[in-house]
Amino acid sequence: MEKTNSPTARLLVLTGERFACVKIIGRATLHVSLDFRTLLTELLARGYACFVFDLSECTLMDSTFLGILAGFGLKLRRDGPAAADVTLLNPNERVLELLENLGLTELFRVARGSITPPEPVETRAAACTPASREELARACLEAHETLMALKPENVARFKDVARFLAEDLERKRES
Repeated sequence: MEKTNSPTARLLVLTGERFACVKIIGRATLHVSLDFRTLLTELLARGYACFVFDLSECTLMDSTFLGILAGFGLKLRRDGPAAADVTLLNPNERVLELLENLGLTELFRVARGSITPPEPVETRAAACTPASREELARACLEAHETLMALKPENVARFKDVARFLAEDLERKRES
């Protein structure tokens, strides 16, 4: 497995014919969210249908990263492969509490144990590309809007953040 050059988290990728495992190491924050979303989009486009997100070394997920993860789950439900399967493997108690409180455990299976790939696998690096401030702001806003749409209780948690992000994005567009 190889790593990305992210200031907050590393994404390690293990792939087989239809199986993909992404191990998230460290703090999964806004700064790795766009790379994570790009990776998931690429894996879907290549026909992967079985996903494992190994969270055994993920110490924390911020709301932007959680929103990107939720968006992936919702996309799979809406237009993903019928046999798509996603497992969140070994989240720590803090991450599991976040997943439960924000409604993400409704989208994914949570499991404990080790990874046993269903087929021969190969490793490859996840791409790491710098994002502009506008791209980060747009992704952050979309992630928070996804979380608010996922569970009504999330509106109260994130409406002020979403309003601030929308206003900030509008200012960035005007300048």
